[in-house]
Amino acid sequence: MTMEDKDLRIMQIALDEAHAAAARDEVPIGAVIVHAETGEVIARNGNRTIEHNDPTAHAEITVIRDACEKAGAQRIPDCDLYVTLEPCAMCAAAISFARIRRIVFAASDPKGGGVLHGGRFYEQLTCHHRPDVISDGPLAAESAALLKSFFQKKRAKN
Repeated sequence: MTMEDKDLRIMQIALDEAHAAAARDEVPIGAVIVHAETGEVIARNGNRTIEHNDPTAHAEITVIRDACEKAGAQRIPDCDLYVTLEPCAMCAAAISFARIRRIVFAASDPKGGGVLHGGRFYEQLTCHHRPDVISDGPLAAESAALLKSFFQKKRAKN
């Protein structure tokens, strides 16, 4: 299996989690953490900020928490993170603190992103760990379309 095939397979799982988040009326973002060498899925989830009444329960944070718990460690340098939207500054920091090896995100987020946009967390001198970043990854159009549709429906209700 090529790296592109692996990335597509895993991003599809993240997109499935984003759809599940939308079904819970959460912002439809999904994330997956895999072991970098084996490709084994260690954690998968979507946004749960409403369900948990927790503004930090972004998809990335929930999978980092789950993966660290399973590893019994605060750092998971042998893991890669796949997420359907560019991480915000909070999530970018958590990814750095967890020492995740590589992040692959589907859709860019010019408004709220913290990797290529906004604070550009990994470009700051205070950033201690910079993961490899793959932007505009697999299923970028599908991820962006899901978010757009979700917010159009929200606006139509109001």
